[in-house]
Amino acid sequence: MFKHFTTATWLSAIVAASLFSPAAAAADATAGKKAFRLCAACHALDGKNRVGPHLDGVVDRPVASVEGFRYSKAMVAFGEDGKVWDEQHLAEYLAAPRTTVKGTTMAFAGVKKPEDIANLIEFLKDPAAAD
Repeated sequence: MFKHFTTATWLSAIVAASLFSPAAAAADATAGKKAFRLCAACHALDGKNRVGPHLDGVVDRPVASVEGFRYSKAMVAFGEDGKVWDEQHLAEYLAAPRTTVKGTTMAFAGVKKPEDIANLIEFLKDPAAAD
């Protein structure tokens, strides 16, 4: 009965469900700031691109839209239909970047715990809330 669902479909459903869980409702920007350490090797929050594009204002920003950053063809294609980095897309991508955007050049394997993803997104929505 469920054979037609792919791993990505199941992963998306699990991540989406976690966004509406009690853990997501209690997301903590301070804990998200700690989780951001995983991202900080390649991404900044100071408006400057590094190995990856800066993540200032990433929540609800159109995919592949940071000026001056050269995105992979896969990421450009992922964003061609007007996708934005809303909380659901971010959660799916953060959990499994290479599954969500096949062909992405981002080497990061993903954030494993749904509560870390929720906290990270909370931090990205308002980094100042973690101070």
